[in-house]
Amino acid sequence: MSKGKESKPHIGIYGRRNNGKSSLINCLAGQDIAIVSDHAGTTTDPVKKSFEITGFGPVILVDTAGIDDSGELGEKRIERTLRTLEIIDLALLVVTNNSWGDFEEDLVKKFNENDLPFIVIHSKSDLEEPTDDFTERISVVTGTALVEFSAADKRNYEKLISLISTTIPEHSYKTPALLGDLISYGDIVLLITPIDIEAPAGRLILPQVQAIRDILDNDAVAIVLKETEVDAFLKKTGIKPALAVTDSQVFNKADASVPGDIPLTSFSILLARFKGDFENYLKGTPTISDLKDGNRVLLLESCTHHVACDDIGRVKIPRWISNFTGKKIEYDVVAGLDKLPRPVTDYSLIIQCGGCMITRRQLHNRLSAAIKAGVPVTNYGMAIAYVQGIFNRAVAPFVKD
Repeated sequence: MSKGKESKPHIGIYGRRNNGKSSLINCLAGQDIAIVSDHAGTTTDPVKKSFEITGFGPVILVDTAGIDDSGELGEKRIERTLRTLEIIDLALLVVTNNSWGDFEEDLVKKFNENDLPFIVIHSKSDLEEPTDDFTERISVVTGTALVEFSAADKRNYEKLISLISTTIPEHSYKTPALLGDLISYGDIVLLITPIDIEAPAGRLILPQVQAIRDILDNDAVAIVLKETEVDAFLKKTGIKPALAVTDSQVFNKADASVPGDIPLTSFSILLARFKGDFENYLKGTPTISDLKDGNRVLLLESCTHHVACDDIGRVKIPRWISNFTGKKIEYDVVAGLDKLPRPVTDYSLIIQCGGCMITRRQLHNRLSAAIKAGVPVTNYGMAIAYVQGIFNRAVAPFVKD
């Protein structure tokens, strides 16, 4: 499933065909955003819709095809449905007519395998209410309480919203400070932002915008300038920033221009700590020095974009690593959340981008198989800092002595 450029919490709706999944979505959204029909199998591929649930906040609901779909096409739909488990933060399992079987058992098993919180909802309860025996069975089998619901009369609507609010992981909707714990009131932060072929015309890239906003939210001062202006600015003004943040591509220039007593890091490393697996990045980055001839490295871009002739992930990082190691290394690049071209164990190192376009859970899920298999992982900015000899300085603001 293609992942949109949203970092709001994702809620997936699962269940058999014609169990009322689309009706549930329309009820939660307060608008008709999913096709509703009396015929089973109306929903085909997963459908995403961004909106605000009253009483909770902005979310993205993912409507999926019936888990009991049949035929060759149905099997493909089920495969797409199961792939959504990698991108969601909360699952809603919709049942009806007091029916529970292998389909539901398999889904709950997959929820648990993915450490995914879920809620079981008995839909169409205006037509047939859940029996006491069925309610007790669900509690025993899943360890969760069954929610009786009807889109027709909105019974238990407020209860369901409250349950969503308390069940969805807090980190899915509460945004921690990007660098707020590194700065204090009135501090000056220097943001070094090169304007090159990869910079979007007329605007800054998202991590730079996020940094500016976080600085302002923490009542500090952001000074934004190109790498070519740093030396003159510091000399002319005499200002000593509390922190300097640079684009990873000009790490060397920033390292030379920013005095050693001023903490220096990169936008990518800020994002690595903000939503990535920072501890595993710290462990994995030095393994760049262990790469050998014939090893394969995977670069994960979590968004899709126009590929420039000197692209950071596809050209620069492979070139820098090859030059640093002096080894003949094979590189694969995967954009978005597409499947990997080969087993994760074929790789000696995985390098993840900052992940500014995806949720924290999606990023962690993307790396979990590699981490479980013992494959080292790192991040674009941390890898660049390492091969340029300034890794220790770049991570120093976040590493306790």
